[in-house]
Amino acid sequence: MSFLKEFREFAMKGNVIDLAVGFIIGAAFGKIVSSLVADIIMPPLGLLIGAIDFKQFHLVLKEAHDNIPAVIMNYGVFIQNIFDFLIYRYSNFYCDKTYK
Repeated sequence: MSFLKEFREFAMKGNVIDLAVGFIIGAAFGKIVSSLVADIIMPPLGLLIGAIDFKQFHLVLKEAHDNIPAVIMNYGVFIQNIFDFLIYRYSNFYCDKTYK
């Protein structure tokens, strides 16, 4: 059996196609969760703590000079990504629990 024929048989198995569809839906769902966190959850949360935009939190490790840009650690973006992850995991848990 040729490699291409074996690969085609493998790729056409139901579970591989289901996995591909799940991956695509998961990627799209990730964008929705990111928008939910960035556009819906974080603005009121920042307002409650004093009109803070978490994306603006950063630490300058080295100032910019001449044509060399500053070296910046954007920990606010990291905080926002943690919220993304937590909501995404909770959604997965809820869907899994509902499915079972």
